[in-house]
Amino acid sequence: MAERAITAEVAAASRMSDPVELVPEMAEVSAALFKAVGNQSVPRITISLVHLRAGQIVGNTYLTVLHTDLLRKAGETEERITAVSSWKDAPYFTPAERAALALAEAVYQPSAHGERVSDELFAQVSEHYDEKALATLMIALGQVGFFIPVALIAKPVPGRSFSEPWV
Repeated sequence: MAERAITAEVAAASRMSDPVELVPEMAEVSAALFKAVGNQSVPRITISLVHLRAGQIVGNTYLTVLHTDLLRKAGETEERITAVSSWKDAPYFTPAERAALALAEAVYQPSAHGERVSDELFAQVSEHYDEKALATLMIALGQVGFFIPVALIAKPVPGRSFSEPWV
């Protein structure tokens, strides 16, 4: 039981101060990414599913808790949220969402078979998204990629937003 208390205490503070306080220019980059991804060419739910999958792939609790919470607030079902990690076998996703999740996996997981995003996968994704939407998906993957080092290195407290005190 004492081990749980220690774990909870350790988890109560981030390793670093809020990076925006240390490097204020980060706020502009972050705002630009949010604006670009919010252009409505890709449903916000799809973006959140992709962000959740990226957080799962890199094994980061902060990102998985953040995006799970955002999906819940958007009205997503527990079945869909839970099944993101096993989306290939789950019956809960549309063909377009599956294509976006496949793209996220291709970008964030190393490939033993050469190029990560094959021509075949690109063609599959292109069946569901026009060029603007595909560019938005690329930016969304870059957006979560921008925050992955922050989440892994600074280790913000899961369940707290970036606007809450970090330490």
